Amino acid sequence: MGTETGGADLQTLARVVGRVRANVERVIEGKPDVVHASLVVLLAEGHLLIEDVPGVGKTQLSKALARSIDSSVRRIQFTPDLLPSDVTGVSVFNQNTREFEFRPGGVFANIVVGDEINRASPKTQSALLECMEERQVTVDNTTYQLEQPFMVIATQNPIEMEGTYALPEAQRDRFMARVSVGYPVEAAEIAMLNSHTRGNPLDDLEPVTDAAEVRKLIGIVGQVHVSDAVQRYAVAITAATRRSEELTLGASPRATLHLVRAAKAAAAMSDRDYVLPDDVTRLARPVLAHRLLPSVEAAMSGRSTTAILDAVLGNVAVPDGAAR
Repeated sequence: MGTETGGADLQTLARVVGRVRANVERVIEGKPDVVHASLVVLLAEGHLLIEDVPGVGKTQLSKALARSIDSSVRRIQFTPDLLPSDVTGVSVFNQNTREFEFRPGGVFANIVVGDEINRASPKTQSALLECMEERQVTVDNTTYQLEQPFMVIATQNPIEMEGTYALPEAQRDRFMARVSVGYPVEAAEIAMLNSHTRGNPLDDLEPVTDAAEVRKLIGIVGQVHVSDAVQRYAVAITAATRRSEELTLGASPRATLHLVRAAKAAAAMSDRDYVLPDDVTRLARPVLAHRLLPSVEAAMSGRSTTAILDAVLGNVAVPDGAAR
């Protein structure tokens, strides 16, 4: 079976994750599923895309998660006039030393909050491609490594909103998961009025862990066991999306990798050192749906990628007792 994750390690992970979750939920009330998905992506070394209409707490969620970890945080407000060099950094000529020196851009942090990412041009969005996949930035033929952990939490408005650009396929594929905050239930919205009208709860948020501890948790998640049957199940799901006649673009091999890594994080958060097929099934929607492109016929008939994915999942056999 390989290296097993110790029970003490899983208890440590549960304790730290519990503290971060409680911290974030002080700001984002009544959305436990969204907070859970955010923590799964953090522990799986992924990047998170939060898509929803304005005013539902996308930026609040990303800031609350960032502030809960005592690490470097940078916020980039994506606007139509934002340049790629604002994101990656630029070499500037120093008159005193008569040499070029590098000035780091917004991505040089442990957690990068990209607000309204689809308001910038595709050219500027593409400045994130290298750092999101390779954890490095190349400027003027010099490569700079980014600190670990490194996570991009990007928010975007639905594509139908005015003044937005669709994210390029290569960009969407680098986000491990996409979540939608949605409108709060009535009780949560009333509670929000009480807590947010007296002041911003973000101002009182203190870090409950740090970058070094998050690195340890990521190491613990890496030890979680994935059986051959569960691996085959994950591959069967993504392969089925590529064969679907309702999709012009199926899930990539990177999507399969993200699905399994997210399932390992979810298993660890459930106090298990092995992945169940259910972990994969539950994460298929947030991990795969944003990468898929419907065919013209499916789009014209009003079929969403989520509905198509649900149909694909229904046709893939779930392995029995395959955890170990």
